[in-house]
Amino acid sequence: MTEAIRPPVPPFTRETAIEKVRLAEDAWNSRDPRRVSLGYTVDSRWRNRAEFADGREAIVALLTRKWNTELDYRLIKELWAFGDDRVAVRFAYEYRDDAGNWYRCYGNENWEFDQHGLMRTRHASINTLPIAASDRAFLWPLGRRPDSHPDLSDLGF
Repeated sequence: MTEAIRPPVPPFTRETAIEKVRLAEDAWNSRDPRRVSLGYTVDSRWRNRAEFADGREAIVALLTRKWNTELDYRLIKELWAFGDDRVAVRFAYEYRDDAGNWYRCYGNENWEFDQHGLMRTRHASINTLPIAASDRAFLWPLGRRPDSHPDLSDLGF
């Protein structure tokens, strides 16, 4: 089976790496596990915190569990570094649990892409910080972050 092309594709420039990061952020902010999974190879390998996922179906299952407990999820990703077929990002996201407690998670991801622009490897390291509702910084309506919203550097994260 031939994979779809998911531009931009390697080798990355600074501009195409930034575009790839924003496309990933937009997909994750959809909170649609199936949509997100289409950006990864069918045999993609993940490390997400201490959990491992191999393949799209495992990614869908992981993200479904995640967004069933991480409510009102909003994410910002920012390019950290890039190479020919690799991109490193830093990110932060906010969510609440079903008891109304708010959290901000900070992390880094290392990505490797195939020639079609699909991510074949994702390593994510994430730390979680409880925050007061009044300390939330990601206040846009659920979905895509508006272009006018500050990024991580602007927020001092």
